[in-house]
Amino acid sequence: MEPAAARPRPLLTAATVLPQDAERAALVARVHSPRWDGPCVAAVRGEHVVDLTAVAPTVSDLMERDDAAEIVREADGGHTWRLDDLLAAPVGRRDIAHLLAPVDLQVIKAAGVTFARSLLERIIEERTGGDPAQAARVRARVGQLVGGTLDGIRPGSPEAAKAKELLVAEGLWSQYLEVGIGPDPEVFTKAPVLSAVGTGADIGVLGASVWNNPEPEAVLVVDSHGRVRGATLGNDVNLRDIEGRSALLLSRAKDNNASCAIGPFIRLFDEDFDLDTVRELDLDLRIDGTDGYVLHGSSSMREISRDVLDLVAATHGPHHQYPDGFVLFTGTLFAPTEDRQSPGAGFTHEYGDIVRISSPRLGALTNTVIPSEQAAPWTFGARALLRSLARRGVL
Repeated sequence: MEPAAARPRPLLTAATVLPQDAERAALVARVHSPRWDGPCVAAVRGEHVVDLTAVAPTVSDLMERDDAAEIVREADGGHTWRLDDLLAAPVGRRDIAHLLAPVDLQVIKAAGVTFARSLLERIIEERTGGDPAQAARVRARVGQLVGGTLDGIRPGSPEAAKAKELLVAEGLWSQYLEVGIGPDPEVFTKAPVLSAVGTGADIGVLGASVWNNPEPEAVLVVDSHGRVRGATLGNDVNLRDIEGRSALLLSRAKDNNASCAIGPFIRLFDEDFDLDTVRELDLDLRIDGTDGYVLHGSSSMREISRDVLDLVAATHGPHHQYPDGFVLFTGTLFAPTEDRQSPGAGFTHEYGDIVRISSPRLGALTNTVIPSEQAAPWTFGARALLRSLARRGVL
């Protein structure tokens, strides 16, 4: 496999990346600028991207402003890039301007087990101990014993409590059922601040993993007051074998180099796009392997078991504050069971897979799967960001 720095990005253009109604959308981007050896906060205006760092030095700052959408649409900016040029930049080249994940100082949080179908798949991982060879047998058994019990149950409700009593009595209770239908959702820290990769970049799968898949998700962008200001797309890569061995290995399974992709842009809330729009989003997934393999999948926010504001309230409130804001992966319906490498083993990634997550209102996030150990090292952290902004005199 070629090193990350020498490999071109997947073929992307403005037409394939932008939302279908981009002309009406307030879109926030981040661009790596070789001039400043650091990121610029930017607005996407048609097929051009305009530097707004002098107005808002970080995306976190921009999200705190009530006039954020107006700034993105109308504020005078600095340097302008062609979006197609940014999308064509090779992976790992700091001497060429390219798109980054559109978040910076926000904490990257994720909610798990928020869809019934993915809930059953988490139970299957647990019951197999992360062994994909047992997946088909256990899936049939779990579906027979547990699946119908969960139909129409609202998490935390009296009906959910009764279902728990029944499943405990049958010896079928699981830690995943606790967060799936219990009163408290699973919310965890997905990745460190500034570690997410953007569209066109490589996405990392730990080399030790032999059973894994993408997780296409809607990602909420929330300010320091707990207000949802917009949304974007994300890939919360799932290492099923490692988490299946033990839920205590969640950090090992979720937080690795380049294992969190967010983008392509933040779409700010306005009169055309709001929380109700997010609640109705359909997300499409396409995986293209180097051998011609193609997998299609989808996830619909209409099937989520907890309202997105309930997930936000479980993350932010009197119990926990985020002074720089946070982004919140909302979970996925997608749980691939199609065999790829061997009968009964289900789906797993192969290196070189191109993963495209898209939604008409949010655009498309595209990444190429490689081992986390071979992804471009994460070297640009908070100190580097502060130094870069200080050189520009915008702090």
